[in-house]
Amino acid sequence: MTTSSKGNAVLIGASGGIGGALLTALIAQNGYDQLLPLSRSSAPPLDLLNEESIAEAASWAASQGDIRLVIDATGFLHDAQFQPEKSWKHLDPAHMARAFAINAAGPALLMKYFLPLLPREGRSVFATLSAKVGSIGDNELGGWYSYRASKAALNQFVRTAAIELRRRSPEAICVSLHPGTVETALSSPFHKTGLAVRPPAEAALALLSVINGLQPHQSGGFYDYTGPPLPW
Repeated sequence: MTTSSKGNAVLIGASGGIGGALLTALIAQNGYDQLLPLSRSSAPPLDLLNEESIAEAASWAASQGDIRLVIDATGFLHDAQFQPEKSWKHLDPAHMARAFAINAAGPALLMKYFLPLLPREGRSVFATLSAKVGSIGDNELGGWYSYRASKAALNQFVRTAAIELRRRSPEAICVSLHPGTVETALSSPFHKTGLAVRPPAEAALALLSVINGLQPHQSGGFYDYTGPPLPW
């Protein structure tokens, strides 16, 4: 057990494009006693589709000392089998189930096991990567049904969990963050000419800047990588 002065940071999805950049940035900033990167290939492994692995990873993280930061950098937009739907004609139950499992249910299970590990006193943060396209109020283009809906569901999980968290740990913060369009395997097939696409290292620094500036009254919110709140 570590005796923490600054506490530890847990990074879930550390093997991904944004996750890897966040890990590098956190190492450079040296703001925590230990960095605990978790992914399907870590030891212990953490798989969003396997609740037991989430519980075991959380138990291991708790054994390492006080946790002051948890970042969930996971997400699913497409794979070899499923692409974002352009029309309701493309809606598929298996696609929807996978999107909700990874983008909503998985992060909700992270909240189930990691939020209780945040200290009852002092500032701590749980931040999960959502997406601006998950905003219902901002949706002017349509399409991408499963991704939009699953990220909207994630935002509701965050909002609801933040209310419960506040009763237990008044200074703790639970938020959704929009990272912008980042140059990763997740977004690369959908880059448009003229769209501002940023390298992962730049995105990571922007996200950490937002996280470092969050105040307890902002818990339960949905924020852009530049800082302002986004509409639900």
